[in-house]
Amino acid sequence: MEEFQDEKIKIEDLKPDKSKRILTGIRPTGHLHIGHYFGAAKSWVELQDKFDTFIEIADVQALTDNFNNPQKVKDNTLQIVMDLLALGIDPNKCTVYLQSMIPEIAELTVYYSNLVTISRLQRNPTVKTEIAQKRELFGDSVTYGFLGYPVSQAADITAFDATYIPAGEDQLPLIEQCREIVRKFNSIYGETLREPVEVISNSPRIKGLDGNEKMGKSLGNALYLSDDYDTIKRKVMGALTDPSRIKKDDKGHPDVCMVYYYHKLFSTINEIKDVRSECENGTRGCVDCKKQLIENINAKLEPIRDKRHYYEEHPDEVKDILMAGTAKAKREAEKTMEKVKKAMMLDY
Repeated sequence: MEEFQDEKIKIEDLKPDKSKRILTGIRPTGHLHIGHYFGAAKSWVELQDKFDTFIEIADVQALTDNFNNPQKVKDNTLQIVMDLLALGIDPNKCTVYLQSMIPEIAELTVYYSNLVTISRLQRNPTVKTEIAQKRELFGDSVTYGFLGYPVSQAADITAFDATYIPAGEDQLPLIEQCREIVRKFNSIYGETLREPVEVISNSPRIKGLDGNEKMGKSLGNALYLSDDYDTIKRKVMGALTDPSRIKKDDKGHPDVCMVYYYHKLFSTINEIKDVRSECENGTRGCVDCKKQLIENINAKLEPIRDKRHYYEEHPDEVKDILMAGTAKAKREAEKTMEKVKKAMMLDY
């Protein structure tokens, strides 16, 4: 059984090994936006060629804070899969599966819940932060399901014997919680579960068009991979620019301008240099700068949109891909459950 190493490992430093499994997940609460793309999904496409890659559509976890709107979760499940396929996720290389159709995850969650105290969950920094952010939903009393979702996430990871878990810095406390559960289980029932290793990505968190550190549907500041040309144009034309620039020939400060920020994501190195120089010298107007950015963003998203249109017209094919991946994932979870039940003397 592989030991966890305290030193943080970067995704970029992993040596390709198809015998090693990488597992990640995404909640189906809305379409994928460019923050998802640059922050995670782009690397998933690369990882599927290097590792045995599993992507979980975490619909059960999505219900922890959308319990009062299950239609939202259901409506977005196939939409998320379409986004992933359009980005280049290949079902022949990557297993995409639906969390709610793997009952072994729920069963493991019950077993693991005996190994974690309420006070430990309340101390989890990620959980504390997210509870504070969702005060309007929960009021003064958080639900059992939301407080305990790190336990369910530990079941997500261990059910598939995952070796590596890609995670941002804000998600590391959840992985550590999983490792604690694995250690506790193994100390009581014998060496049964693999202790996962988190791998850190250098991918940046993408700011919203309004300059907010977070991009999201509820904030109205996101560019979605499925946005058409007119939508991109409307959103970019409304993006935050340097507030000190009143006239076109005023000298600007590109580092406070979201248009320049997005040029660094979508434009060539030479274009970025020109944008910066011309902005600082007052020889480039904001409207012209936005128009160039619109064209560059559209050029990047157009092939993704085109591929997505195919899947929009063939939803049954998308569902078949998801069901095939789920069937494969369930077989893996069944193997884990067999070991767990034997260790816990539940193999009657």
